[in-house]
Amino acid sequence: MHPIAFNLGSLTIYWYGILMGVAFVAGFWTAGRRGLRDGLRPEAILDLGTFLIIGAIIGARFTYVVSYWNRDFAGKSFWTVFNLRDGGLVYYGGFIGAALAGLIVMKIKKFPVWKMADVFAPSVALGSAIGRIGCLMTGCCFGKVCSLPWAIHFPVQSPAWQTQEAAHLIGPMDATLPVHPTEIYDSLLNFGLYLGLAWLYRRKKFDGQVFAVYLMVYAITRSISDAFRGDYPAANMHDGLTPAHVVGIAIFIVGVILFRVLSRTRTARA
Repeated sequence: MHPIAFNLGSLTIYWYGILMGVAFVAGFWTAGRRGLRDGLRPEAILDLGTFLIIGAIIGARFTYVVSYWNRDFAGKSFWTVFNLRDGGLVYYGGFIGAALAGLIVMKIKKFPVWKMADVFAPSVALGSAIGRIGCLMTGCCFGKVCSLPWAIHFPVQSPAWQTQEAAHLIGPMDATLPVHPTEIYDSLLNFGLYLGLAWLYRRKKFDGQVFAVYLMVYAITRSISDAFRGDYPAANMHDGLTPAHVVGIAIFIVGVILFRVLSRTRTARA
C-alpha cells in the first residue's frame, strides 16, 4: 500500500487521484471509440462526459459524507468534506449522481439516451476496474481477515487499521493479520464485466440492452466482492447485508425491468 505517488514541493499527489483520473480518461476514450459504431460523435461523448464526472463526484462524495459523518467528519472542520485526495467516495452514489446528471444533459441536448447509455456502460466497468486499484493503494475498502495464500497485509498507518470500526470488525490493530484483497477481487470482476459488455455491444439487439445488462451483472459481481469486505461499521450493516448489497438488489431489479421494457419496445416497433 503506497497512497502517496510523489510530492511537488508542499503539494502531495496521491495514487487514488491519479488512478481515478486514468479511469476517467480510459472510460471516455473507449466510449468515444465505441460510439462511432452508433454514429455518435466523439465530441458529444466528451461533452456529456464532463457532466458525468461532476455528477459522479458530487454523488459519490455526498453519499460517503452522509454514510460516515459520525466516524469521519463530526467535530472536524467543514472543509474536510471537500478533501478528496485520499479517498472517500461511494460507487453507487457516484453512479446515481452521474446517471441523473447525464439524463438531464441528454434531455436538454436531445442526445439519444439509450444509445449513449450503451456506449458508456462498458467504459464504466473499465473505470471501476482501474479505480479499485486506487482503493488498494490507499488502503480503503479492505477485506475481512483470512488465511488464504493470496491474502494481503496492510501497514498500521492505513485506514484498515486506524479506525475503531476496523478494530471491531477485523480484530486487534495488528498489521500482521492477513485480509482478503477485496479491491483486487472487485477490479478483476469489473474488468471481466468490461470485456463481456464490449463483446455484447457489437452484438446488441436493441438500444439500452448493454446498459440493462450492466445493471444486472454489476449488482451481482459487486455483491460477491462485498461478501468479503471488512470495512463496514456495524451501524451500516443490515441483517448481515452491506449497503452495496441492499442497493444492489434495487439496481438488479431496475436492470431486469429496463431489459424487459426496452426489448418489448423493440419487438413492438418491428
